[in-house]
Amino acid sequence: MKLGRIKVSDNKRCLIDENGKTFFWMADTAWELIHRLNKKEILHFLETRRKQKFNIIQTVILAELDGLQTPNANNDLPLKDNDPTKPNESYFRYVDFVIEAAYKKGLYLGLLPTWGDKLTKMWGVGPVIFNEENAFFYGEFLGKRYKDFTNILWILGGDRPAIHENIDYRPIWRAMATGLDKGSNRKVFKSYHPCGGHSSSEWLQNEDWLDMNMIQSGHGAGRDFPTWGMITKDLSLEPKKPTLDGETNYEDHPVNPWPKWESKNGYFRDHDVRKQLYRSVFAGGCGVTYGHHHVWQMYDTNRNVCNNGDEFIPWYKAIQRPASWQVRYLRSLMESFDISKRIPDQSLIPFNSEKNDEHCRAMRDEDGRWAMIYLPLPLPVTVDLSKLNSNKIKVSWFNPVTGKKTEEGIIKNEIKTFTPSGEVPDRVLILESL
Repeated sequence: MKLGRIKVSDNKRCLIDENGKTFFWMADTAWELIHRLNKKEILHFLETRRKQKFNIIQTVILAELDGLQTPNANNDLPLKDNDPTKPNESYFRYVDFVIEAAYKKGLYLGLLPTWGDKLTKMWGVGPVIFNEENAFFYGEFLGKRYKDFTNILWILGGDRPAIHENIDYRPIWRAMATGLDKGSNRKVFKSYHPCGGHSSSEWLQNEDWLDMNMIQSGHGAGRDFPTWGMITKDLSLEPKKPTLDGETNYEDHPVNPWPKWESKNGYFRDHDVRKQLYRSVFAGGCGVTYGHHHVWQMYDTNRNVCNNGDEFIPWYKAIQRPASWQVRYLRSLMESFDISKRIPDQSLIPFNSEKNDEHCRAMRDEDGRWAMIYLPLPLPVTVDLSKLNSNKIKVSWFNPVTGKKTEEGIIKNEIKTFTPSGEVPDRVLILESL
């Protein structure tokens, strides 16, 4: 299977492949994949995610959890003397293996050159090792080494702001981005992974090297954080860039404010996860990233777990959790329609609830061929169908848990109230012009 390079569409709303086909970003968070798993485990993980219809794996070369000073599964450290100008060839052959294995399974990598604590410590292990000069060298090294791989989407950052306490780290990130381009002999695709509750647009909107914005709605603001508001804000900015939520609420992560991560409010379950995935996409995100709390860190029983977590499920069991199988239905739904002219449009639902847990999101085809509305709870929704281009509208309901689409009938183009039924709490209402 040939994986073509991904780029931004001409209308700056979505991603496309080399043939101009819309590419829907459906990623998983596996930050410690390269650092903690052995080759057999990596292949098992990638194969499972392939079967679950993910198309991108987000991971890190210089990992968060003491990635500079704790060896990988091959007993290698990434750098000699923690010097970005002295990469360890044996470690990077391991990175080569991961990239090649992903390619063979039809998977792209959302690849972070480094976690942000190696540049902006704030918390974590670090240490800080980057400056403008060695960031350029390291970027050029990576660009040259991986210039022929078409399944890499570079993501700078790593859970950090680009400006913090009046210190501007953008020149260092800019140097790394410039190095990636120089080593690749072309402008490679690049985004930036920010800290929780923020978007890359806050610091980098005018950076020429940034192709796509990324937000992190994260895990620290309780249930039903308005990720849709962050997406909407990004899409209103100039110059126009696509955006998506690159780190949503992790499945089985404690629902509690950072940094305590206590379990008194329970844990994010599959319904919580679906609500954030669907609403960020229906708000205009060009894709979205799922995550499981024990998978990102590749937790095993011989390791300490980060930030607590329910039942301390080892990663090889956590990859089977409900939402990790349900995300394939979001991808299949989006790929079953022409979304190249998709726009968010809340005017379709004029009486939308102001409560975050009840908040619906609507989108439609720019030419009025179809519309979809995500209902997070089984409550009636009133829809203004005037934006659709036909007097006859086919109505269907889509189940995000099973992927089953049920046709309800054909109605006139008018204002109408729809009431979902069934045991699953959330639904997608699909309206198609005939």
